[in-house]
Amino acid sequence: MAEGCMMALRYGMVFFNLLFWLGGCGILGVGIWLSVTQGNFATLSSSLPSLSAANLLIAVGTIIMVIGCLGCVGAVKESRPLLLAFFILLLLIFFLEILSIMLFFIYQDEIDHYAQRDLKKGLQLFGTEGNVGLTNAWMIVQTDFRCCGVTNHTDWFEVYNATRVPDSCCLEYSDNCGLDNPGTWWTAVSWDKKIKSPTIQTGLRFIMPLECQTLAAWSTVTTVDWTTQELGGLL
Repeated sequence: MAEGCMMALRYGMVFFNLLFWLGGCGILGVGIWLSVTQGNFATLSSSLPSLSAANLLIAVGTIIMVIGCLGCVGAVKESRPLLLAFFILLLLIFFLEILSIMLFFIYQDEIDHYAQRDLKKGLQLFGTEGNVGLTNAWMIVQTDFRCCGVTNHTDWFEVYNATRVPDSCCLEYSDNCGLDNPGTWWTAVSWDKKIKSPTIQTGLRFIMPLECQTLAAWSTVTTVDWTTQELGGLL
């Protein structure tokens, strides 16, 4: 009975951690691809230039690969120290996620204010020399998310000191379409609907599988320990 339970847990751990590891490989690969082929695609933030999509994906992919590899090897070898290290890492990440979400909701107004202020500072650098990455990032975000500015299209009026927006704000792109009347521009709210909400949803979706992985790791650690004690007693 003990051996059957142990085998089921071990195969389950190997399978899920293999998927975890492959997912990390995929994320790392996308991050490297972005870094190599889209090197001039930088962050929207003016104060955190290294916080680019490529760097974030590389960091997250590497962490996931290490954790997945640790879980796989620990399950195959039935190594209690490796599984314990795997469990502790998952538990640490899980609590950091929970803490981050709690702090986000507690200080939501302050974070909103700081993020919007920082993004608006980035708008001032749009199209300037040495800020090709930031310029391209804003153009891609506005085109893909069908939005304009941080809060709305009027944010660009302060940048240009005129009633105009970048061409990436246009409903139908054409050269100098940003000089047309506001009825031809995207008017959707950028920060609140297009960036903040998806970020929160992604974090919440990530917590559930992480919690399942943590429980599975703890179950495997305790089962390995119990099985070792049982076999030791029989011998």
